[in-house]
Amino acid sequence: MIEIDLEKENKAIAQEYKELLRISYQTLSDEDKKLIRKAFDVAVEAHKDQRRKSGEAYIFHPIAVAKIVASEIGLGATSIAAALLHDVVEDTPTTVEDIANMFNPKLAQIVEGLTKIALVQKDLNISMQAENFRKMILTLNDDVRVILIKLADRLHNMQTMESMREDKQVKIASETLYIYAPLAHRLGLYNIKTKLEDLGLKYTEPAIYNEIVSKIQETKEEQDDYIKSISDVLKKSLDDEGVEYIIKGRPKSIYSIRRKMHAQNVRFEEVYDKFALRIVYKSNTHDEKFIAWKIYSIVTDHYRPSPSRLRDWISSPKSTGYEALHITVMGPKGRWVEVQVRSERMDEIAEKGYAAHYKYKNGATEESGLDVWLNLLKEALENSESNAVDFVEDFKMNLYSKEIFVFTPKGEIKSLPKGATSLDFAFSIHSEIGIRTRGTRVNGKLVPLNFELKSGDQIEVITSQHQKPTINWLDYVTTSRAKTKIKNVLNENTKKIGEEGKELLTRKLKHLKITLSEQVINELVNFFKLKTSLDLFYRVGVGAIENQQLKDYAAQKSNTFINFFKNKMKRSPSSQAIEDIQRPVISSNYDMLVFGKEQDKLDYKLSPCCNPIPGDEVFGFVTINEGIKVHKKDCPNAIGMQSNYAYRIMPAKWIDSSQEEFKAIINVTGMDVLGLTNQLTKVISNNMHVNIQSIALNTDAGIFHGQVTVIVQNNTILKKMISNIKKIDGVDKVTREYKT
Repeated sequence: MIEIDLEKENKAIAQEYKELLRISYQTLSDEDKKLIRKAFDVAVEAHKDQRRKSGEAYIFHPIAVAKIVASEIGLGATSIAAALLHDVVEDTPTTVEDIANMFNPKLAQIVEGLTKIALVQKDLNISMQAENFRKMILTLNDDVRVILIKLADRLHNMQTMESMREDKQVKIASETLYIYAPLAHRLGLYNIKTKLEDLGLKYTEPAIYNEIVSKIQETKEEQDDYIKSISDVLKKSLDDEGVEYIIKGRPKSIYSIRRKMHAQNVRFEEVYDKFALRIVYKSNTHDEKFIAWKIYSIVTDHYRPSPSRLRDWISSPKSTGYEALHITVMGPKGRWVEVQVRSERMDEIAEKGYAAHYKYKNGATEESGLDVWLNLLKEALENSESNAVDFVEDFKMNLYSKEIFVFTPKGEIKSLPKGATSLDFAFSIHSEIGIRTRGTRVNGKLVPLNFELKSGDQIEVITSQHQKPTINWLDYVTTSRAKTKIKNVLNENTKKIGEEGKELLTRKLKHLKITLSEQVINELVNFFKLKTSLDLFYRVGVGAIENQQLKDYAAQKSNTFINFFKNKMKRSPSSQAIEDIQRPVISSNYDMLVFGKEQDKLDYKLSPCCNPIPGDEVFGFVTINEGIKVHKKDCPNAIGMQSNYAYRIMPAKWIDSSQEEFKAIINVTGMDVLGLTNQLTKVISNNMHVNIQSIALNTDAGIFHGQVTVIVQNNTILKKMISNIKKIDGVDKVTREYKT
């Protein structure tokens, strides 16, 4: 029986290998095929006794990763071989040196980069997840292919997570949404980004994911008919004009529908562009732009466009290399539809990212977007002294999904992340210009350094040799390049002042009969609530710490011994008494939050960022100074916390909600109908266990906006009340407000 199964499995492995060669995006030479075959044989031998949690032979995983690398990312033979070997060094006795000897040093270097990432992610309790991300990002310095293969590895792991424990699924999915999906986006891998985001949502918010999936399936037939009705109209005109094209219907990704529902506070039915049409046309490079605008003209002859939603990424491609024309038009039945227009070349670049970009470069010498971005990244990495979380946050800022296009005084175009300031612009021109910036003019008008730029702005930078960055500048910029440069200059100044401050502190403490030692420095850092010894020396150097404050420290230091003996002589209360004093008074056994498997009752605070109430799905987060803070599972900060600090997350749930009371703010909008206030208060009052704390309504040209603050016992009562308000004649939308 086992023999037959093994035979069947071996056939399946051989079949997968053939498929890998067949779907490769790049043309493989005989030499390439030999390299891939050798890597395949080494991997099969190395993993022969290993099985995945699902029970299948482990070798299926490296082959699946290699298939993603070959077809979806479009990399060549070296990367395909590295993908096949990516777990060999980590999981088997084979070393990096063995791979270098068997294959070549380049391949060994990529496998070593992948192994470094894999090995780093095991000691989560010792170093934070952010530290692992930092190390992973640093490998970008060596070879971008390491990250591309890592993304393929992550995608396959996400696709095969069913047999894992739930907490592990949430942790891996959170990491994916936090760093891997933005990375895929920045590297132009839109297909992979979309898959990672959808799978991330599947495991972080399964109920919402399943609800959206079922609603998409319910409306699929209707949507297909709708897309066909538009396609049929456009086809005739496109054919008449002699355009060679194909039209594809493309539903919006589950994750982007969820994001839109969240951002605009709307239901699934109210997300207006849930699907798009994509017209991919044949063209030589010379006529690409001309044909794109010809298609634009045909589309807008039939359907009225929204002028504010035209996106021309053909004249100004995104920094990810993405080129396309996006037109949002009013389709039949009064629905907005996005039409994406791309040539076959643009379509390949959109699907495959930089692999396709290089294929179409034809040996051109100009730097591609990836090269420019990697150079900027190297600059930031070389100078990164910030802590790991800050570093990753800054890096994520650099993975911007939205960008603006601005102009220099000479009319050159520059792309910057959305939210960038005029000071960011100065640093994007050159760090020396940034450091010497005295002022900025936008569209000829003098503006503050933290002025937020918009697409189309023209910026002039005014410099001065005597200008130096100040600490406030860090608040004026958003790009990591600018932040890094400012920090470097400030650090140089800080170190100089710090050295002087250290000498000054030594002298001052000598007068107080205290010798400066490591212990004394630590005590002073704690006494003044600072972070590092450099902070302490710097403050002494600039005179921010006065003599009297040092005398207070010296007095406290000498009193410590006396207090110690006093406490010893006092009779201390029993540990039970201390516990009773510290335990918060609980008026009833209801609405209790319990933590962990043992359902422990612990002290906690409700986090103001998402304001959870009983019945909401929640988790506990162990903070450094404020104990346990409780957040809703769909809190805007949840993904970042679960990703960076997985080991500080505590499972939590409410038990037995019925007596505690909580505040909830409800926003109501609709048409101004006579007697609406009366109806609203009546409906709320008819709900048992709901008290109105305040109600405010205002009307504007026939539309009313209301805000009702109620005191409720739990989420079930609140949901029932919201449902009843929605039934009132004239009410259009009812939403619960959370503090941001």
